[in-house]
Amino acid sequence: MSAGMVFNVQRFSLHDGPGIRTTFFLKGCPLSCSWCHNPEGRTAAPEVVVTAHRCIECGGCVDACPLGLPSGIGGGWTKSRDRCEACGSCVDACPTGARRLAGREMTVAEAVEEGLKDRVFYATSGGGVTFSGGEPLRQSGFVIGALKAFRGHGVHSAVDTCGLVDRETLLSAAEHADLFLYDIKHMDDALHHEWAGASNERILANLVALSTVHDAIWVRMPVIPGVNDDGHNLRRTADLVAGLSGIERVSLLPYHRLGSDKRARIGAESESPPIEEPARERMLEAASVFEAAGLHTTIGG
Repeated sequence: MSAGMVFNVQRFSLHDGPGIRTTFFLKGCPLSCSWCHNPEGRTAAPEVVVTAHRCIECGGCVDACPLGLPSGIGGGWTKSRDRCEACGSCVDACPTGARRLAGREMTVAEAVEEGLKDRVFYATSGGGVTFSGGEPLRQSGFVIGALKAFRGHGVHSAVDTCGLVDRETLLSAAEHADLFLYDIKHMDDALHHEWAGASNERILANLVALSTVHDAIWVRMPVIPGVNDDGHNLRRTADLVAGLSGIERVSLLPYHRLGSDKRARIGAESESPPIEEPARERMLEAASVFEAAGLHTTIGG
């Protein structure tokens, strides 16, 4: 596969690996995390995103829609969202930019062209490109093709994965990626299934397998109050990671409410129950658990 379904290209990113980076966010994810901060990356198909405060209720989107749908005038999606085919006609007709299409096909050549625009910043900051999502390795042909191409240009590359992927695919990507950002949500399988929508068995086994063949892995853990920030889960996670080779650092990512706003923009349900952002003191306590296990630990990033 020489093309991928990309929903965002974020330039000058500082939180997806070292240095200044260009991050390609790909559509489609096998998990359904209650706290997901990129809900527009869950489904594989394009989606229309509505920013309510930009809408002037001109009705241009309704007139342009081939199906004549009441396409979220005022920013509020109606039941018609289920019939939306994401053709983009309403996006083109919107005079204020209140509507955008999350998801477009991008070839490897187009990704390389986009990524090389900031090559000078990569060189001076130690940055590069990152493939994130969603789960980027669900589109492994595109990602691996791009990894090879960027390596040919001497550009550092990273893959941000949830780990719920085919083992062969993961190890194939490991041959061409300079860095892996590997997410661990919860150590308890039942709770992982409850909060993330799938078992963690393959995720943890894949991390172990990856650590035997790759020497640059950043384990990233979203810290979700009341879900995975208890001492028992933190210690279990730290014990697992400390016993692996190839782990350069652990990044603890404090939960934030950005995903809630994004869910409203695509007409998805809000998280239930609502989740609070962790206090700075709690993040420092969590970090101390990993540091006590001998792991280089950061908050954020």
